[in-house]
Parts: sequence; C-alpha cells; structure tokens
Amino acid sequence: MAAFLRPGERQPGAFGVSFDADRGNAGTAVLHNPNARLALSDQRRRLPVFEHRREILYLVEHHAVTVIVGETGSGKTTQIPQYLLEAGWCASGRMVACTQPRRVAAMTVAARVAEETGGVLGREIGYAIRFEDVSTPDVTKIRFCTDGVLLREMLDDPLLTRYSVVMVDEAHERSMATDTLLGLLKKVLRRRPDLRLVISSATLEADKVAAFFDTATLRGKAAAAAGGLRRTPALLSVAGRCHDVQVHYLEQPAPDYVRAAVTAAADLHATGLPGDILMFLTGQDECEAAVRMLEEEARRGRRERASGLRLMPAALYAGLPAAAQLAALEPPPRGYRKVVAATNIAETSVTIPGVCYVIDCCYAKVKVYDPLSGMEALLAAPISRASAAQRAGRAGRTRPGHCLRLCTEAAFAELPAASVPEMQRAELAGTVLQLKALGVDNIMAFDWLAPPPAEAMVRALELLHALGALGDDARLTRPLGLRISELPLDPRLGAALLAAGRLGCAGDMATVAAMLCVQSVWFAGGGERRALEAAKEKFAVAEGDLVTYLNVWKAWEASGRSGRWAHRHLVNHRTMLRAADIRRQLLQHLWRLGIKPEEVEGSDDAPVRRALAAGLFHNAAQLAETTYESRDAAFAGTHVYRLLRSTGPGLPPRLRIGAASVLARTRPQWLVFYQVQLGAGGFHDMTDVAAIEPGWLPELAPHMFHYVRDAARG
Repeated sequence: MAAFLRPGERQPGAFGVSFDADRGNAGTAVLHNPNARLALSDQRRRLPVFEHRREILYLVEHHAVTVIVGETGSGKTTQIPQYLLEAGWCASGRMVACTQPRRVAAMTVAARVAEETGGVLGREIGYAIRFEDVSTPDVTKIRFCTDGVLLREMLDDPLLTRYSVVMVDEAHERSMATDTLLGLLKKVLRRRPDLRLVISSATLEADKVAAFFDTATLRGKAAAAAGGLRRTPALLSVAGRCHDVQVHYLEQPAPDYVRAAVTAAADLHATGLPGDILMFLTGQDECEAAVRMLEEEARRGRRERASGLRLMPAALYAGLPAAAQLAALEPPPRGYRKVVAATNIAETSVTIPGVCYVIDCCYAKVKVYDPLSGMEALLAAPISRASAAQRAGRAGRTRPGHCLRLCTEAAFAELPAASVPEMQRAELAGTVLQLKALGVDNIMAFDWLAPPPAEAMVRALELLHALGALGDDARLTRPLGLRISELPLDPRLGAALLAAGRLGCAGDMATVAAMLCVQSVWFAGGGERRALEAAKEKFAVAEGDLVTYLNVWKAWEASGRSGRWAHRHLVNHRTMLRAADIRRQLLQHLWRLGIKPEEVEGSDDAPVRRALAAGLFHNAAQLAETTYESRDAAFAGTHVYRLLRSTGPGLPPRLRIGAASVLARTRPQWLVFYQVQLGAGGFHDMTDVAAIEPGWLPELAPHMFHYVRDAARG
C-alpha cells in the first residue's frame, strides 16, 4: 500500500477503525442510513435539524433573510423545505423553491423528499434542471432546481411571484449562477416584502452574507414596505452528525494521482474491512480511466479469491445520464464493495451511502478566464482547504472513517483557505446577457456578493456587442439580443442558432448545439483508445468535430435510434437520447421565436459551418506555423495556430488542435473552436473544432474582420 503519514501522534485505532483489525464484519454491507428500518417520520425526527424546527420557522416568519449554517449530514437540504410546506408557506397556490448548484443534487434530493412525503415525484414534489422539468403546474408545492433554472425563470417572472420562499442551498460553492441569483434576490426582496429567503450551506461565510443582505439602514418607501419584518438577517447554526475522520498524507508526491488513487483503493480493498470507497478526481476522462483500472483489479481479485468482498467500480460526474448518476448512489449488493470515482459533484449535497474511505487527489477542474487574452480555459487546479474538509467529511457519515490525501502534509498546508468565487475567474458574457434581459442596464453598479474583475466585465460587453446582442448604448438589441437571451444556450451558440435560421439550416445547427450541451458522445468501450479512434474515423470529415457530430446524429437517427447500433459504434446511447431531447426543446424555442427549422436541400454542410462561424468568429484561428521548434522532442512537428482577433498586450496564446479532435492529425488553414483546455507545454488545446473559409468572416462579422491585400495576413 502507498505510504501514508498520520498527522500528529494519534494511534491507528484512535478513530475506532484500524487497518489491521475489525475484520469480523467483512461481508456486511455498510448502509448510510442507520435508521433505515424505522418509519420515515421517525427517521426525520432523528436528524439533527429536527431539534431546530421551531427556531427555523420562527426566524423565517420574522426575518426577510435567514442564514443557516448546517454541517454535513444535518438534514437541512431535505427537511427545511418540508418544514415550510407543513407550516403553510405553500398555501394559496404558492411554492417553495430550493436551488442546488448541480443537477444531480436537485434530482436526488427531490426523489428523497417525495419518498418522505409519500408522494409521486413530479406532483407535489418536483425538480427542474436545464432541458428537463419534472413538475406539475398548480400542483407542485416544493420545487428543487438548479440556480441557473431559477435565473432563467426570472426572465418571465422577475419578481418570482409564484414563490413564497426561496432557499439557496450549498451557497458556499459560490458558483456564478449562485452569486448572480443572490444579487438579484436582494433586489427582489425590496419589491416583495412577503418573500422569504433562506440561505443554507455547510461552510458559508455567514457574517459576510448577512452583511450583504442587511437592509436595516433602508429608509423611505423600501423601509415602509417591509412593515414589522426584521430586515437584519438571522443566523442559525445546526450541528451535524459526522463521525471522526482520520486523515492520511503521502510521504512523497504522487507523479500520477489517478494511478495512485487506484492503487490506494486496491490496497484498502485488500484489507477486507467493510465500507465503500469514494475517490475524488478531476474529470470524466479520469473517472472512466479509474473505473477501467478498478475493473481489471476486480477481475484479478475474482481469480485470486473465491470469497470475501468483491469490487464494484462506478463513475459519477455531471455528464452521466440521470439514471447512471442515481445508480452510483445506490448501496451495493451484499458481498460487494463499491468504489465510486467521482468529480467534485460528490463534494456536497449528494450523499453516497456506506462510504467510509475517501481518496482525495486534491485537485479539481475549474474554468479560468484570462480577460487580457479573452480566453477561457479548463484546467486542473489545487482545491482549497475548505473543499478538502468537505471531501473528508464524506467518509464520516456512517461511522469513523479515513481520508487519504494524495499530497504531502506540507503541500496541503500551502493550499488556499477558500476557493476563489467563480464570478471572479470565469467568462461573464452569459451572465451579463441575462442581467441585461432582466432590465439591469448598469451592470457595473450591480450589487455583487463578490464583484467580478472590471477587465472581465469589459470583455463580456465587447463580445455581446460583437454578436449584435448589445447596441452602441450597451442596451439589449431588439429583436436579436432579446432572442439570444431567450435561448437556454451560451450566447455564441445562441447567435449561431439564430444565424442558422437565416441560412436555412436551423435543424442541423440545433443538432450541433445539442451535442455541445452534453458530455462526450463517444463511449470508450473497454478503454481501448485505438478502437475509439477507429470508431471516430467512420464519421470523421475534414470539416471538423462539429460536422462529425452531425454525421453521428444522422447515422443514429437512420438506425432508428438503436442502442445496439450505438454500442457497436462506441457511441454513448444515453448521451444521444439526452441530446435528442435538448434538440427538440431548442426547435420549440425557435418555433416560438417565429423561426421555422427548414433544412437546405442536399448534403452540403457549408451553411452549418457558416452559421458556426457567425457565432464563434470570436474564436477564429489561422495556421501560423507548420512546426514548433522546441527543446522538448514531444512538441516537434506541432501545428501552431493564432487567434485572428487581437488579444491585447503580451504574448498571444499558443493554440493547437486537441488530441481528441478528429482534425488532430491534419492542418486546416482556418478554423473556429468552441472551447479550449490548457495543455502541456503552455499550449491551449482547441476542442470542438470546425474548418471554415476565410472569406466568410468579413461577411458575417464585418465589424471585426475585413479584407486586406495580402490574404495570408487574414
């Protein structure tokens, strides 16, 4: 087993679990809910939050804003909405909204609350995530949704008149949607003194949030409208029921944390002690790679042992279909040990039953935006100590547990105390567009919980102006800007979809947009990279990834949406089904906007690529060098691209086509890309690439591109 150091002078059994003892119950499955045999009403009473039921209802009644800091396992997410329902906050046709930062949390919590209330999911208890609404108008009382869904709902109902209470859960994650929602809710509270706001989290800076919502200094009409309501937020702390977790560190840094995590999981499994294992990795590829390695370990284990616990690997990440995500949360069959390889989706809200061991790589993939270059890249960055504590807490939900951190203790001490809010490190065009659509014209004066950098805000305004969504007065244009804001897409994809309507290829563009709204459509069966590359070659075209997606869609449709066909061609059938649902909804949006999704005749894909260029011209690039001279032989022969737009002072970003692209081994002269990831050698790896003709750019974006005498200069 990899060498781990125990901090301090604690003995191996100090937390009630020893790696060298407690082997008697090796075949017993450990369940998360120790009261599972009790009636649901008794289970609810045993949750720590139940002791504070009266206090919570009193505070919500008398304060406009209530901040609840509840430790992991306290039951705040599932119980507080039910307390509000029982207290009459859903009378007169009103609802209680409970927002979650991730869609899997919204689905799982809604399912649990529906079970506890004895109802049918989608009736009194429902949920809504992007492109999926499982609720019934005039019937649903408690609606769990993502922050982004509630933001989009405000476009039609800015004051959220359907809701009596809005509960913002897991606010400590500080996602961009959460921060934007909190800023808007502060404005709504001034217009709706009858609305109540509950903000809950496990590790929230309560004082900072309370100060943000403190309106005790208001005077005039706003103060009179509040009546006798207390305008100073109430704070309440709810204890959890976590057990002690013993933390271990590596003696030496791990060169490959995925391999180190799998090795640690295998060594833990070899002890025979009961309890499931949760591994925190950074993304889909790493989770799937870990599952493949664990499956091989399980095959070896079955050959070596005829009895004892068997490994049952599972992945959990945002791109998984809902059914697969829920399956990863189910307890394993008797005699099996579940090992879940998850992203930070499992850090909060979602509870995986039976986990006693956490293996933490101490990294997470985050989007980082450079306003100087206008490039947003996805990269693996060290997590904060607060996030690490949240992850370790996953091991103490059922019994004393262990957390194995794949870093040295000295390296852990150097991690930041808290994560940087997404608002301060992400691209803001979509957020700015939503605020403009809600009538917030003075973006710079908007009340932010964490103000974004001014440079990022200026870049967002520039991009929206270039797309035609904002006019010279920085106001939303009509009808183009309003239409883009109504589409549940990235503004660039929204602009491309509307351009496709003018070019007569809206149906094909809706397909491409839907494919970009899901995770990878490819399924690496058995982890064979060569087999996956061979499968891609069947559909690959010189026009790039985005047209290749279109070919995959058409072939899947021609097969009758066959799961067997998808399996044979290494296409993720469930992902395709979700893309089909998203495509249907996008076409419905176009119909409502008066755009008929008529298709051009023939097999010419030029209109689709022109539409893509109309939305992604900001990410247009030209081949600059056929080779890249480097001291590292690994980069010899790299095709380097340059952005056509100016990136301001400093060195421009070095671009190359990502290895996963169907154009990775080619060298198209001109292209557009949807996103980039920061790769090795300081390169930005372009993904979701489409080849274009240079003459399209001056026609589609004359305000940014023009013809010059030397065509090679762009």
